[in-house]
Amino acid sequence: MPATLTGLRVLELGTFVSAPFCGKLFAGYGAEVIKVEPPGGDLARAHGPFKDGVPNPETSALFLYLNTGKKSVELDLRRPRGRDAFLRLAARCDVLVENFRPADLRALGLTYAALREVNPRLVLVSITPFGQDGPYSGYRANNLIAFAMGGQMHMTGTQEGGPLKNGGYQADYQGGLNGFSAAMLAVLAAERDGEGQHVDISVQHCMAPILEASIPYYSYLGRWAGIRRGNHMSSFIGIYPCQDGHLGVHVMPRNWKPFTDCIGRPDLLADPRFETQALRAAHNDELMAELYAWAATAKKHDVYRRAGAMRAPITFVHTMQDLIESPQLNARGSIRRIEHPAAGTASYPGPPWWMGPDGGWTTGRAPLLGEHTSVVLRDLAGLSAPELAALHNEGALG
Repeated sequence: MPATLTGLRVLELGTFVSAPFCGKLFAGYGAEVIKVEPPGGDLARAHGPFKDGVPNPETSALFLYLNTGKKSVELDLRRPRGRDAFLRLAARCDVLVENFRPADLRALGLTYAALREVNPRLVLVSITPFGQDGPYSGYRANNLIAFAMGGQMHMTGTQEGGPLKNGGYQADYQGGLNGFSAAMLAVLAAERDGEGQHVDISVQHCMAPILEASIPYYSYLGRWAGIRRGNHMSSFIGIYPCQDGHLGVHVMPRNWKPFTDCIGRPDLLADPRFETQALRAAHNDELMAELYAWAATAKKHDVYRRAGAMRAPITFVHTMQDLIESPQLNARGSIRRIEHPAAGTASYPGPPWWMGPDGGWTTGRAPLLGEHTSVVLRDLAGLSAPELAALHNEGALG
């Protein structure tokens, strides 16, 4: 059975995280994704770690992850012939994904109006920090700024220490994920109407709606109703360090007995200080001290197995090694081994959601820089040998 998006062709003009992650999802579910890189390649190629610790644009772990299953065309869009070749590619594609600043794309002459002239059915997906219009549309930003200005950082951290940034580039990944979802809606509309459209993704806009009910609460109360609690909402809902990692507990009133049995402390069940959830909250510091002492003597896998058997609400914080070895993830094909000619073989996350046999996910490797330049420009854009030579002589091929 063909992959879900077989037959769809996507042109990616993206760098670093947001647009490349969007393109990765298209490629994973079967679309042909042609990544157009500037001379020297996507900025992510310079982002470590690298294989054996040696900087190499072909072995960046970030680039290899974000660009699985794509083709690479190295093309200088600042050159007239490079821009013309790009437009000939755009004429043969269904979707174009980019994360340039609006002014930068205009400077290249690649506005939506210009793209519509060569392909009225093209869906243009633009992923930027603040969108295509508004007072901030021309601003540069990074992942930390997106967390801060999207409101996520306000909710994260501790009362004493203030807001904290979430780990990784999750704001940028939200931009890519929303870009993919919106692009698929626009592709369906193009099939129905025969016309494409410009999908405008603001990363700030992606972050603001996922703050649970914080904005409505604020509109009701005139203040934020939440509290930054760090690793502990209370003694019985939190993260505790153990001998070989960290344990997470989330004890509701109905779980108190199996929890105390599991940790080998039935005496806590009879302790009048901890008889009810309200009393446990009132004696929070004392209970927290007991649980810190218990966790310090425990090993995460032993506790997790015992908790599962006893239906106690305890898990362990998975490290990267735990994820790679996860019986659940591996049983569902969520960890894939991919071989790359420069980086060797490594483990990669598989499909974020399951669609059909084998997850409906293809596991092609990331491309070498410019690996497909000649064949794509010849076979898809229709450039002749003299035209390819002229591109090379102009320096537009990188």
